[in-house]
Amino acid sequence: MNIKRILVILAILLVLPLSVKIYGSDFGQSQSLFTDIKAQRVGDILTVLIYEQSRATSKVESKTEKSTKASASGGPGVGTLDFIPLFSADAENSNTFDGKGENIRNGTLRAKMSVTVVEVRDNGDLIIEGSRTIGISNDRETLTLTGVVRQKDITPENTIDSYLIADAEIHYSGKGSTNTGSRPGFFTRFLNWLF
Repeated sequence: MNIKRILVILAILLVLPLSVKIYGSDFGQSQSLFTDIKAQRVGDILTVLIYEQSRATSKVESKTEKSTKASASGGPGVGTLDFIPLFSADAENSNTFDGKGENIRNGTLRAKMSVTVVEVRDNGDLIIEGSRTIGISNDRETLTLTGVVRQKDITPENTIDSYLIADAEIHYSGKGSTNTGSRPGFFTRFLNWLF
């Protein structure tokens, strides 16, 4: 009777991995029970923490000064024409220019989104892309991201900071009444294009 039990238990243990493989398609596919689940194949999902901040400052100062002075004078006439005074002239010219220009641009973008691995390079780097759209009262805000990620930069929580993404392209755009209301009119845009 003990032999029958042992044979039944062995049969169950032999059939168990096959049944798990049927119900779980990625059983045994480079996933270990002792390692963290990190994106590494096409179709895997990775969470990106976007903390982008940019600041650019440009300052120009120019100053010029030019001064010109000319003077000519004469005395009374000579001889019989002494009643006609000689020519006298005086001229002075001064030109000063002082110009200053300053341009400051600040940009900050903070977000958290998930992207999908679309390709794995031969060296193991992952090409990712994804988008996130939020709609509120007929306004749509869309955030798209593409780039290349090294697997060693992915944290055990399956996240990565945006500054670690190579060739990153992050686009944030909006459509709707709020975006249209904040946009200058056609005539203003035409004048800005001319001048």
